[in-house]
Amino acid sequence: MQKEQVDMNTPTQMGVRRFGRVNWLGTWTLVRREISRFMNVWSQTVMAPLINAGLFLMIFTIAIGPQRGDVMGVPFMTFLAPGILTMTVIQNAFANTSSSLASAKVQGNIVDTLMPPLAAGELVAGYIGGAVARGGLVAIVIAVGAALFLGVGLQHPVWVVVFVFLGSVLMGGLGMIAGIFANKFDQLSAIANFLITPLAFLSGTFYSIEALPPVLQAMSHANPFFYIIDGVRFGMIGVSDSSPWLGLGVVGLACIVVLGICLRWMHTGYRLKS
Repeated sequence: MQKEQVDMNTPTQMGVRRFGRVNWLGTWTLVRREISRFMNVWSQTVMAPLINAGLFLMIFTIAIGPQRGDVMGVPFMTFLAPGILTMTVIQNAFANTSSSLASAKVQGNIVDTLMPPLAAGELVAGYIGGAVARGGLVAIVIAVGAALFLGVGLQHPVWVVVFVFLGSVLMGGLGMIAGIFANKFDQLSAIANFLITPLAFLSGTFYSIEALPPVLQAMSHANPFFYIIDGVRFGMIGVSDSSPWLGLGVVGLACIVVLGICLRWMHTGYRLKS
């Protein structure tokens, strides 16, 4: 009778994890929530990036015209397309996680994310999954547009997928760090405007770093954003400023560092729990 009483009470014990090593259902639910969150406003998250990318390409075509020579042996507009695609992916992956966490903190419903039985790694995986989904969707839309209107295909599709994925992971992690650190939308906007956007624009989006002075070239090589853009450019048009293998190592290391910080902050509840 005593053994039967213990067995009946075991499932109701508080604080006992009953999902195995990984709460797959909870993690997938968080990913679905993040995807639903940006798909509910698809005109802003999918169509707006496509329109912005098209405007960039149109403005450069009108402003520079056919007199602009080839860059790294390819027409300038062909060279520009991968940079525009990657810059858009970077901005959207960062915006997805940063806005989600910042909104939850400002609105006071961050507890709805922290209360479910999800470990720090599962929370990070859920948020990063949403960022990768948004970054990948934006990349597909812009890549289709570039193929239809510019004739830019994929020379090395695997490299494109790898760098879009790693870029989304890195920027999703940076977005988590920004969203956790910021207590107001003004602080989040400052991080995006004074850190993320300059690093994206100054990492070879619109030019080859071979045109830069040696000092600025060295600074560009220390910027992980440069390797993301350069890797996608190699995958799309087959030319790059550096080896894609070097870029893979640098971006992979940056992802490990950023995700490590995210895991630590989620585990300790830094700036999330009172």
